[in-house]
Amino acid sequence: MSTVLFACMDADTLGGIQRVTHTVAQGLAGRGHEVHVLGLHRAESPFRYVERPGYHRHVLHRTPMGAKVSRLGARRERRMVADLCRRLDPGFAVLTSPGAVTRLRSLLPGHLLPIGQYHGSYQHARGSWHLGSVRGHYGRLEKAVFVSDDDAWLFSEHALLPNAWSIPNPLPAWPARAADLAAHRVLGVGRLEGVKRFDRLISAFALACRDVAGDWELHLIGEGEDRERLREHALACEIADRVVFRGAVPATEMGREYLAGSVLGLSSEHEGLPLVVAEAASHGVPAVAFDVSGGVRSLVLDRRTGALAPPADVDAFAAALARLMASERERRRLGAAARAHVEAFRLERVLDRWEALFEHILR
Repeated sequence: MSTVLFACMDADTLGGIQRVTHTVAQGLAGRGHEVHVLGLHRAESPFRYVERPGYHRHVLHRTPMGAKVSRLGARRERRMVADLCRRLDPGFAVLTSPGAVTRLRSLLPGHLLPIGQYHGSYQHARGSWHLGSVRGHYGRLEKAVFVSDDDAWLFSEHALLPNAWSIPNPLPAWPARAADLAAHRVLGVGRLEGVKRFDRLISAFALACRDVAGDWELHLIGEGEDRERLREHALACEIADRVVFRGAVPATEMGREYLAGSVLGLSSEHEGLPLVVAEAASHGVPAVAFDVSGGVRSLVLDRRTGALAPPADVDAFAAALARLMASERERRRLGAAARAHVEAFRLERVLDRWEALFEHILR
């Protein structure tokens, strides 16, 4: 068994990187590995992902991410990282973001082999500083891990990475039963903020409702600063009575939400590997999504496990949504195939892939 250190810029904020990190850390600890999760900064509103963690947790700075680190703080960071690493047996340091790679790579001792993760898509990285950072730093690591085969290939080709590898994000649990898909309910799940583009989902739903009979509703699950703007948009689309703002729902109760839904709508501008699609699929709920990344394509196989629309094409999204809203038979066909497809994202299978990566590096 190996020692595995997962390092995040902030390990305890409510977010995708953090959720995946704690899920994998707990899974590897359950298999007998000595696992540590390190946050460089404290979370402003800490979220507890695992009630009884089998791994060790560490936070370096008392300041939240984004706060400037003083020279004294930087010296303290180097000292604390060195002290922590000195106590660890040989193993691996998984650096979960470009920021973590640039901050920690030079501080790691030789007995901890560095692995870099990137949770976003190549398309997103290309439009930000991330691509330059990945190109400049990840090639020096033992492996650079991406969330889909498509993204690993794109980074290897366009960021010139000879060490690209892919491991998907895992589903934290597997439901015992699937939704019956009879309810007239479309689900939108995520933070109510710009990048998720729930305004496009509302617009597409409004267009679909013109072509589909029945008392269909769109349930938006999540909180965020765009809530009132989205409420006004639903009013402008003349479907305010059909759009239900549910607010935040605890993770432990999301299974009930998926079981009560019939279609998931994913309208984001960019995504890495959206776990919400995998979770819906594990409950047998098919998704309609914009084709914005290899991670999305790895989950939604067009016309086989769900439906894809070209990025930002609201009319195409609405047409795909209407097809599923109009046919319970089609929803069940795609939902059953989606549930079978995401078996590969079950936690045990993803842990197998992490252990295979460790063995590959040691060979």
